[in-house]
Amino acid sequence: MTKEHQTDILDPTRATAFQVALGNAPTITSGSALPPFFHQLYFWTPQPPAALGRDGHPKVGGLIPDMGLPRRMWAGGRLEFHTPLVAGIVAERISVLDGQSTKEGRSGPLGFVTVRHEIRQKGQLCLTEWQDLVYREDPAPDKKKPNPPKARMDETDLREVGFDSTLLFRYSALTFNGHRIHYDLDYARGVEGYAGLVVHGPLLAQLLMLFSVDLSGPLTSFSFRATSPLMHFETARLCRSGEDMWVRGPDGRQCMQAVARSQ
Repeated sequence: MTKEHQTDILDPTRATAFQVALGNAPTITSGSALPPFFHQLYFWTPQPPAALGRDGHPKVGGLIPDMGLPRRMWAGGRLEFHTPLVAGIVAERISVLDGQSTKEGRSGPLGFVTVRHEIRQKGQLCLTEWQDLVYREDPAPDKKKPNPPKARMDETDLREVGFDSTLLFRYSALTFNGHRIHYDLDYARGVEGYAGLVVHGPLLAQLLMLFSVDLSGPLTSFSFRATSPLMHFETARLCRSGEDMWVRGPDGRQCMQAVARSQ
């Protein structure tokens, strides 16, 4: 089984930079418990330019197999929170390929990959995460895009959030995400066929998690699935009803659905 092992010091400065980028007060210091999903700021895997694909991501063929499909998307994931990660100390992450498959979708062939991460500090398992990635062909110029699902309108809690190219750039930098759909407008429009810069799926998931913590306290688990891309010029609504959460775009489409379970 292909496996990757990394260690990283969970630098509180990086976490406070993210808090500030989100418009929040910088409260994290060494010894603080990190908010859920902040581990995305760590465990960078930098590669030289020659090892990157056209989209700015590292080329596949290592932990993630090459499925012959050029477009990459983080389609969703699941997390189990065992104990909070602590800023300022070393953490280790072990990553394995948990599954792969292909199928024919409405837009053409699709490749699915699931990667499982386990993160520990001082030998204790803190977090288990499953990342679901999907790979697909380039869009055909004359092919009609599938209609996105409509979002629910029965939320009991709602928070409106806005985005811009600066926030997307800063999130890409803090997570060392070189995917050009998030900061290169010409590439996003001309090559991958989007209307604008794409808001990171993990950023939407992060905002849902923080919203859930504000409403109900620490999380025990969180799962999410991206259903329609959100553009940088669009305002989104974070919605919750019970354990169900979702992101609604300005036209009423569902951009993400999620389930958040709290202690």
